[in-house]
Amino acid sequence: MNILLVAINAKYIHSNLAVYSLKSYAKEYTEYIDLAEYTINHRVEYILQELYKKKPDVLCFSCYIWNFRYIQELIEEIHKLLPNLPIWVGGPEVSYEPEAFLREFPMVKGIMIGEGEETFRELCEYYVNQEHSIRNKTENQEHSTRNQAKNPQKLQHISGLLFRNEENELVQTPHREPISMDMLPFCYDHLEDFENRIIYYETSRGCPFSCSYCLSSIEKGLRFRSLYLVKKELQFFLDHKVPQVKFVDRTFNCNHNHAMEIWNYIKEHDNGITNFHFEISADLLTEEEIALISEMRPGLIQLEIGVQSTFAPTIQEIHRTMNLSRLEAIVKKVQQAGNIHQHLDLIAGLPKEDFSTFAKSFQEIYRLKPEQLQLGFLKVLKGSYMYEHQKEYGLVYQSNPPYEVMATNWLSYEEVLRIKLVEEMLEVYYNSGQFEMTMKVLELAYENPFDMFLELGEYYEKHGLFAMNHSRIRRCEILLDFVREKDADHEEIYKETLTFDLYYRENMKTRPAWAPPVAAFKEETRKYCKNGKLSHIEPFYYDMNLLLNRKSISEYPFKGEPVFYLFSYEKKNPLTGQAEVERIEEK
Repeated sequence: MNILLVAINAKYIHSNLAVYSLKSYAKEYTEYIDLAEYTINHRVEYILQELYKKKPDVLCFSCYIWNFRYIQELIEEIHKLLPNLPIWVGGPEVSYEPEAFLREFPMVKGIMIGEGEETFRELCEYYVNQEHSIRNKTENQEHSTRNQAKNPQKLQHISGLLFRNEENELVQTPHREPISMDMLPFCYDHLEDFENRIIYYETSRGCPFSCSYCLSSIEKGLRFRSLYLVKKELQFFLDHKVPQVKFVDRTFNCNHNHAMEIWNYIKEHDNGITNFHFEISADLLTEEEIALISEMRPGLIQLEIGVQSTFAPTIQEIHRTMNLSRLEAIVKKVQQAGNIHQHLDLIAGLPKEDFSTFAKSFQEIYRLKPEQLQLGFLKVLKGSYMYEHQKEYGLVYQSNPPYEVMATNWLSYEEVLRIKLVEEMLEVYYNSGQFEMTMKVLELAYENPFDMFLELGEYYEKHGLFAMNHSRIRRCEILLDFVREKDADHEEIYKETLTFDLYYRENMKTRPAWAPPVAAFKEETRKYCKNGKLSHIEPFYYDMNLLLNRKSISEYPFKGEPVFYLFSYEKKNPLTGQAEVERIEEK
């Protein structure tokens, strides 16, 4: 018996916690279970060939918005080759409106609905017993009769299923009750399977909030894994010097004692290498929690904070609980410690929010200057409140995953496309961290940074620049061409900040054309660059300290005598990856 669990991830560095958790929970059937992980970058033909070669007796797919179209195609093609192969699916993409899915895909045997560990274990038991029963019947009819009497289980006895019976009728079994988090086995014993990949880890399931766009709001109640288990498992990651552990708890700090215990343990047992990622609600952070995380090693933890919108009618409409003024104060307080990477999220296309109010939301969050600001678009997920009220909100969205919104009662498709230009430029010129100094200066030419990114995106679009890949220097050249149109009076400042930005990240092999020739400061290079490629020295006429020491500025840097700055690449900032920079004071 070969029960094959298939995961198709968005990227190679991702792993699928669900399939590993399913296999670990069904430990008594491990010898019958095989895992196969691919990415959406693999061709469907390649995955099909690989699945066929594994000769599964039962095929199970883990379905999410990023892989659902691939899985649908694979189901149709594998069925042509193996028409008698039982195919099962599970995950959020099929747990809602499962009847419609089975009607569309008559070759699928059934769906595991909702939380899958116990359901999958019983499904394995069913197929293993079925195989043994057939084998025994062939070998010995009498033994077979005894075996069937001992193991009478049928699919209809397994909770959490929707499946086809022999008459091709759909049978719904009772709802599967959630299990205790402590019953979930640790699934990372074989870390060699996760080399160069992110480790996903959960200490709770459920969410205390009821945000209308999110599936987590559907699951009622919160469950936590016992802290003695969590600490043991965290120590395993620390002992093995795992690069990053990403907690998938929906709101990690919703339970103060739980969060404090884990953060204290991480701080006290820090190995100097492992980074831990948490999704939190910033306005829930207490003074005690802020004091604790402010003492951590820079880069030990990073925080992802879902803001989504700052427009009060939208916040109310999506049933979100948020104290915006407190959130801003908390973000700034965490920022002051200078040791924690903060990632803030916004969602375009939410109810009540039009183009102008979204631009204001962007402005209010951008001014907080998080290390990353993710601009995403509403996804109308099956099963969510938003999905149920799509007509009321005039939601026009993609029919296929990721079900991204294209228009609403408040936002036209043309406006969505303009926001997409902002998203693209935000990723390139802000979230990349490669243009920090230059963007601080360019912001001075705009009242709202939203307009800055929008105009930059329109410049790219006008000159056909989206149709090609660009090197870092080419991105600088494009930005320089743009500011010659927008802020020509300060072109010389931009030339210097762009040079600074380039060397801030790495010791450039190719020198930018607008920078002064290296021969002009050879003597200073020999004097201060003692470790070759791991350091670089550069002269600047404008006050770079002004830009280095502030998140944002209110006036243009002034021009003076040339000052040298030494870039040291041995000592990079753990939050940004930027070089340590020292201003050379001539004596």
